Amino acid sequence: MKVKICLVGEHAVGKTSLIRRYVLDEFDDRYIVTLGAKVSKKEMTLDERGGGAIQMDMTIWDIMGSKGFRELLREAYFHGAQGILAVADLTRYDTLEDLDSWVESVFRTVGEIPVVFAVNKTDLKDQAAFGEDQVGQATEAFDAPYYLTSAKTGENVETVFHSLGSMIVKSATKPDA
Repeated sequence: MKVKICLVGEHAVGKTSLIRRYVLDEFDDRYIVTLGAKVSKKEMTLDERGGGAIQMDMTIWDIMGSKGFRELLREAYFHGAQGILAVADLTRYDTLEDLDSWVESVFRTVGEIPVVFAVNKTDLKDQAAFGEDQVGQATEAFDAPYYLTSAKTGENVETVFHSLGSMIVKSATKPDA
């Protein structure tokens, strides 16, 4: 199964670092601005209950975290997406609040698709600007799961991508209502 997923969120929340940790199992704490979009690929095997193993070839789109850019090029970058990984920075509350408009922007382009929220930088929990109550409120509107992640330590990075992969498989095999 080939799928396209988009990582969305404000600048410097750790989208590129999450992808780098997931695809290459590396971390670099130097901040490098993503200009436009960067595409990575990763294959994974999902063990779906009763359905056996599913091979998923995931194309991961890392998109520049600028609001102006988002609206300008959303058709081109979000077109064909089957899943969204919405990323917030635990140390900046505004990055959680802004995810609502990022996800809605993707939905306007491709319709409602599976969403998973990643609250990144849990290695900096002593600098946390919000807690799980606020995360729960932010994700509730989308009926989406969330995970506390750290690209630096690797915490929940595999889990967040696998969760999204499983949701995409379920939505693809679900009979139309």
